[in-house]
Amino acid sequence: MRQYLNWKTYLIIVAMCIVGASLYYTNQLAAKLAFEERKNVEQLVEALKIQGSSEDLQALQLATAVIEQNKTIPLILTNDKDIIVDSKNLDTLSEKKDTNYVRNRLAEFKDLHKPIEFSYTGVKQKVYYGQSYLLIQLRYYPYVQLTIIILFLLIVLFALTTANRSLQNQVWAGLSKETAHQLGTPLSSIEAWLEILKDSDINAEAVAEMQKDLDRLKLVADRFSKVGSAPQLDEQDLVPRMQNMVEYMQKRSPNKVNISLKTTTDEIPVNISGPLFDWVVENLVRNALDALNGQGSITVSLQDNGQQVIVDVTDTGKGIPKQNLKKIFAPGFTTKKRGWGLGLTLSKRIIEQFHHGSLFVKHSELGKGTTFRIILRR
Repeated sequence: MRQYLNWKTYLIIVAMCIVGASLYYTNQLAAKLAFEERKNVEQLVEALKIQGSSEDLQALQLATAVIEQNKTIPLILTNDKDIIVDSKNLDTLSEKKDTNYVRNRLAEFKDLHKPIEFSYTGVKQKVYYGQSYLLIQLRYYPYVQLTIIILFLLIVLFALTTANRSLQNQVWAGLSKETAHQLGTPLSSIEAWLEILKDSDINAEAVAEMQKDLDRLKLVADRFSKVGSAPQLDEQDLVPRMQNMVEYMQKRSPNKVNISLKTTTDEIPVNISGPLFDWVVENLVRNALDALNGQGSITVSLQDNGQQVIVDVTDTGKGIPKQNLKKIFAPGFTTKKRGWGLGLTLSKRIIEQFHHGSLFVKHSELGKGTTFRIILRR
């Protein structure tokens, strides 16, 4: 449960409590107002009775005043057979345009309230009544308030999420630039010492391997410097790049692991930042190697669909649990004992922000493997 209890959840709970309290209070007010309107209609009916039976001038004047004071509650007067005799406080324009308007309102009033029956000069009559405009507004007010609160919450959540994402991007950019800067000085020193070793009578093969590792470190530093700022995208053929990546990773994989490349064509030109894209694929392949536990297969598949290029990295490893699928790209999330949980986060940033593509888990099944998909749009 703790993974679902964050500040967004608490914000929504508080908003729902406010809406619930408002609904309860408004319904109480609406019930009181409806009761008062019922009493007003009953008083009006008593006034009608007086008009039909009393001869006292003062009583008739008082009854007439009570009847005329009602200018808010819509009323329909019928006989005992529900034939309409008179109406009051209805929409006069609608009455003129629609001959069935009053009858339709009568059907509506029947569903709302029970009629008040009385005798007028010995004739049985009924008064049907609806809701005043104020009561209707009061009943709909909580729903308007709920809509406003939901819109407000959505705007706040969007603003906070955007601000948080912007802050994360600034952190990643700053961290990347600082890492590249810190690596620069020792790399320059190591390169100088390596040149001295080349001029000395030392094992040439060992020096050559050291040069490869130095070049690799320089490539890593270059990658970090490019993550800190928008890189230049150039058109490159993806097939030989992926072939080199597969061969590089195969040499550094256990003997029982096979890494292969599948492609639908021999040439796939696409605009990419070579070092950064290689880094993404390397991250995906390394994660696949961790999931294999020393044996299995990894397949890098390339597809050229004209408007987009698809790169799939599929392994036959242990798979990803469903509860982790939505969290694997979150900064700091990792299932490894060692690691900062930034590999997939940076990979997603590189593909989506720098290459304007997509990186996601296409499919994963426990015990059978996982497929990560990269989509590059031309």
